[in-house]
Parts: sequence; structure tokens; C-alpha cells
Amino acid sequence: MFKLWLALLLMVGWLGYWSLHRTVGEIEVTNKINLSDSESVLSFEPEVELGVVAGVEEVNPTKDLFLVTRVIDGDTLELANGDRVRYIGVDSPETVHPNKTVECFGQEASSYNKQLVEGKWVRLEKDISDQDKYGRLLRYVYLNDEMVNLLLVTWGYAEGVTYPPDVKFAEDFLAAQTRARNDGRGLWSACGPQALTVTDNDLCVIKGNISLSGEKMFHVPGCDYYNQTAISVDRGERWFCSVAEALAAGWRQAQNCPAL
Repeated sequence: MFKLWLALLLMVGWLGYWSLHRTVGEIEVTNKINLSDSESVLSFEPEVELGVVAGVEEVNPTKDLFLVTRVIDGDTLELANGDRVRYIGVDSPETVHPNKTVECFGQEASSYNKQLVEGKWVRLEKDISDQDKYGRLLRYVYLNDEMVNLLLVTWGYAEGVTYPPDVKFAEDFLAAQTRARNDGRGLWSACGPQALTVTDNDLCVIKGNISLSGEKMFHVPGCDYYNQTAISVDRGERWFCSVAEALAAGWRQAQNCPAL
């Protein structure tokens, strides 16, 4: 009987030892697995930059906009890419022309243009022509939803002028200039009337216009752009009383006009 009890006691002891050894082994294995996982997480490097979703194009908040880095004068600016832009439909007093002195209200016009657009993002709109003879882009310039070209004319910082074929907003510029002149805004009170000089002779209705490239063209009633064309005597433009007078003065008839 004693031997039987001794055998049972030895068996229980062996089973306890085996169970304890197995538990310790599992703990060691578990610790190794946890350590391996921890090291794996710490050493993980994402393949894409944080904040950028792979496969999705980054949204550009300034798409189709251009940064204005410098205002040159009242009707010209420079973009961050180096392009220079000449406003369509307006002419401000000169401040940087190499052959002219600073004109009346020129500094004020330049300062106003600078206040409006320098350091800001603008949208550009083309009419027909792409560039002038100096290589400047010819554009309508928008700040948010406001056309800067029209603002300059509306508040008397520039005259409205039309150089065909870029006449999309010619009537708007003419109307804005008429209001500015009647209200005595800006250059119209500081410098006196200069543009849209109406002839005293009702028979002298031919408009002698000078384009941005310096070409002299005249428009007779019936020309496609006659109503949109404004005359600025300050720029050397003038009225003629007959076609013969215009031709003799060196002007040629504009395109899209009735045959002579």
C-alpha cells in the first residue's frame, strides 16, 4: 500500500512540474511576440507623406489664379511668373514712360492700382488679342468677382479707351467714364476733361483712333466698332469732318467698315 501511495505522489509531482514549465514557456513566447510586434510598429515608415491621400490629386486653392508681385503703373502689372499684363480698355496717366514726364494724377492711379492688386491673386481674361507690341499680355483682370479695369475707370483713375478688336466691354467702359466725368471723380476733377472730347461741328463725326501698336485708324458711322470707340485727344486722337481729311492726315479706314 505504501508503495502505491508513493507512486501516486510522484506522478502528481511530475504532472505539476510539467504544467508549470509549459506555462512559463508560453509566457516567454508571448513576451517575445509582443516585443516583436512593438519593434515592428516603432520601425514602421509610411510610404506616403502624412496628410496626403495616396492616389488623390492635391487640391490647389489658387488654380487658374495668378499672383501679382509688382504694379508698374496705373494700367500695368507684373506676375510672379515674370509676365507683364496691360489692362484692356483703359489708359491711366503715365508715370514710367521713358519719353514722357509724370502726367497729372499718374501717381494716384498707380497707387490705387497697387492697393487693389499687388501681392494678391487675380484671374485673367483674354479678349481677341493676346499681346501688345511690347510683349505684354492684354487682359481683363479680376480680383474676386470685380473687374479691376472697370474699377479704374469708374473711380476716375483711368480713361476708357477702345482698341479694336478688343471691344467686349467697350460700352461698359464708356458708360463708366461718362459717369466718372459727370461726377468729377479722380482725374476728371484734378486734371480737367481730357477724353471723349466731342466735336463742336456736328458734321465732324469720323473718329480718328490710335491703336496700342501706334496704328492710326478712322471709324465712320456704320463701322462695327464705331459706337465703342472713344476719342482721347490727350493721346493724339481726333475727330475728322470727312474721309478725305482723315486720309490726308495719315489715317486709314478701320476694318469692318462700309466700303469707301
